[in-house]
Amino acid sequence: MKKSLNTNRLHMLPILIGGLCVLSGCNKQEVSANNSQGAVAKKAEHEQGDLSLWPTLKSKVVKTPEIENTIAQFLKTMTLEQKVAQMIQPEIRDITAADMRKYGFGSYLNGGGSFPNANKHATPADWITLAESMYQASVDDSIDGSKIPTMWGTDAVHGHNNVIGATLFPHNIGLGAANNPALIERIAAATAIEVMATGIDWVFAPTVAVVRDDRWGRTYEGYSEDPAIVREYSAAIVNGLQGRADEDFLSDKRVISTVKHFLGDGGTVDGDDQGDNIDSEETLYNIHAQGYIGGLTAGSQSVMASFNSWNGKKNHGNKYLLTDVLKTKMGFDGFVVGDWNGHGQVAGCTNESCPQAVNAGLDIFMVPTGAWKPLYENTIKQVKAGTITMARIDDAVARILRVKLRAGLFDKPSPANRKYSGKLELIGAPAHRDIARQAVQESLVLLKNNNHLLPLNPSSNILIAGDAADNIGKQSGGWSITWQGTNNQNADFPGATSIYAGLKTQIEAAGGNAILSPTGEFNTKPDVAIVVFGEKPYAEGHGDKDNLEFERNNKRSLKILKTLKQQGIAVVSVFISGRPMWVNSELNASDAFVAAWLPGTEGQGIADVLLADASGQVQYDFKGKLSFSWPKSPLQTAVNKGDADYSPLLPYGFGLTYKDESTLGNNLNEDSGVDISNLAPLSIFNGSFKTPWRLFLNSNSEQHQVASNSVKLGGITYRTEDKAIQEDAMQFNFDGTAASYIEINSNFTEDKVAYIEANSALSFSYKVNQIPSSQTYLAMKCEQGCGGELDITNELKNADLNTWQTMSIDLTCFAKKGVDFARVTSPFIIKTTGELSVSVADISFEPQSAKSAVIKCE
Repeated sequence: MKKSLNTNRLHMLPILIGGLCVLSGCNKQEVSANNSQGAVAKKAEHEQGDLSLWPTLKSKVVKTPEIENTIAQFLKTMTLEQKVAQMIQPEIRDITAADMRKYGFGSYLNGGGSFPNANKHATPADWITLAESMYQASVDDSIDGSKIPTMWGTDAVHGHNNVIGATLFPHNIGLGAANNPALIERIAAATAIEVMATGIDWVFAPTVAVVRDDRWGRTYEGYSEDPAIVREYSAAIVNGLQGRADEDFLSDKRVISTVKHFLGDGGTVDGDDQGDNIDSEETLYNIHAQGYIGGLTAGSQSVMASFNSWNGKKNHGNKYLLTDVLKTKMGFDGFVVGDWNGHGQVAGCTNESCPQAVNAGLDIFMVPTGAWKPLYENTIKQVKAGTITMARIDDAVARILRVKLRAGLFDKPSPANRKYSGKLELIGAPAHRDIARQAVQESLVLLKNNNHLLPLNPSSNILIAGDAADNIGKQSGGWSITWQGTNNQNADFPGATSIYAGLKTQIEAAGGNAILSPTGEFNTKPDVAIVVFGEKPYAEGHGDKDNLEFERNNKRSLKILKTLKQQGIAVVSVFISGRPMWVNSELNASDAFVAAWLPGTEGQGIADVLLADASGQVQYDFKGKLSFSWPKSPLQTAVNKGDADYSPLLPYGFGLTYKDESTLGNNLNEDSGVDISNLAPLSIFNGSFKTPWRLFLNSNSEQHQVASNSVKLGGITYRTEDKAIQEDAMQFNFDGTAASYIEINSNFTEDKVAYIEANSALSFSYKVNQIPSSQTYLAMKCEQGCGGELDITNELKNADLNTWQTMSIDLTCFAKKGVDFARVTSPFIIKTTGELSVSVADISFEPQSAKSAVIKCE
């Protein structure tokens, strides 16, 4: 049934507006764009553009005179402050209901891993309480003079993934392997209901990136390397989230959708998250824009701008793409929202000020952290100064109001009183879990099945091994309760089923025996082993990799497979991953191999396919087909259907069924082909910090990012120093009043395994100005709390004072202390509780230097 709109009530609403607001914005670390070769040569071409390449879309959601007239009345009566407030989207950790009442933000969000009351285990009632308080504050006109309701946006990317107990569906890469648009629409509809049950209006999905280089940490957010699947899925997701335009569009059980990230995020050079896409405009349309063709035609009401650049120009500031292409030529009449402080990456902008983004066509600043207030104030000043025209502000606000009116936010009850709010039985509802279980069944891709080992007889004695066998967090991947999907236990997923638990239930029901042993050890020899292993959870740039080798330099899982094979035990590998990876050694050591992707909370879907029924018949055959080509080497990172020299190990569309003979041999090439003999040194600091490294001071539980040539924080004083040329070194003075440390880190994890393989050393110049009065450590950190430190007190005490020297340390020393070089976040930390003055310069990783290092770890 098509949703009706009470336009009589809407016509009265502008009368309720008439006051002032004072808003601002928020912050995430800026990530500078990669300036790729060729970008300058193409600059003029892409600034001009070729609009003839782009279609004019016919959205199934059309403008109505009633809504347009209502928007016009609002714009006539709203103050500039009220209008700019609609364009500011702060994060729940950075505002209160009092802020909402004072400023009247048009929207707000919770980032990944952000919860009401900062409580990871917040109940659905807690989510509703926050939604209700923010809503009531937004319609309270006692301070800002506005009764325009706010709206809450959330990242529900594979189910309502921030909420404890929600159904988590397979990540998009698995759904792409299923290639079932009807199922995808049902998944989106179930997600919308669970989101509505917590009082939230708006979902930042679907992601429609067409991934070209699988090193990208967001590969699993893509459905396929084939833009045709992405186009069809985008429409299905939008229909499921919002409802079909001619049926229950944005009804009580639907949410606003967001097609993202516009544009080209899946095609950056080297798969670098937030990097530079240097494709031609024709390729940008043919490959990367197809998800927008599907999603916007279906009627998606919002588009999220992308962090990436196109030929050197950040998309948040690209008027040609946001306005000329998206809004004018394609005819999109909803709003464009930014990504997490993405406006701050635009040339000439900061998180607190960016008129360039508004002028380019950004309608809503997503501005987490305390930057929201100066951004609000600066935007108002920029309008008054004529830097931003009132016409551009009115266009942005009109788009925001249009979506709110279409969504019925002025007519719907408040969040706590909506039809599905507070119905706890909808969170992780059995019907939703059944849909997720079907999605798991259909997403599995069978890569190898020697001698038709699968399906297994469930009455057998079956060993279930691997660190992902009974680990719901690992099988769910990133964006699972927490942003990175880390620091979770099985107890954090009530109602969910681990892969082991799903297997155990069916095996024991058939009279078999399921033995859980993560390390593969056993007392009684099993008939067969199922080993479940794969990537650790990650999200966004934290998942970027140097190449596609699995467990590079640390083959823990392969050791289990080989140990079992050596004992004459048939091995079934279930591989958990967010992308295709080079696993030739693991394939060789397996009798059967299943690509399970990131299946989510319904692990029993794997048992449904791997196990026969009690009578020995197939329960569910394999349906999944590779939607991403499988690499034949770790360096084959950008292999895609249609390439001129296309030669993967397994092609796009590959996937065995139980009737098929296995085609992979047991002697795949296990030589990675990675040549580290010419690996260049990794410069971290040589007078300036090399991207992506930054310097922080930490003292008295406070942290400060250094952005000037002298800073004091607690017990540390920092200043620049001249070593060979002006300000090419750093001096750190610790006064001993507090435990303090300096830290060089990256906003994302960095894959530096190659430097371990190349027998590298950490090398740096140093000058002791005052010897340490207590223990001093040189440390490194990696993601998820890992790291290691070395005591360098004696080296500093024995050094000649006020004399530049070189210290070098075998990187293996740090690896032995617990540093995972595949996930480095901080390669250089000096910490002490005492007094010390030391100057540092020329920090780098130097290949083939471990044997000559000052500090060795044999």
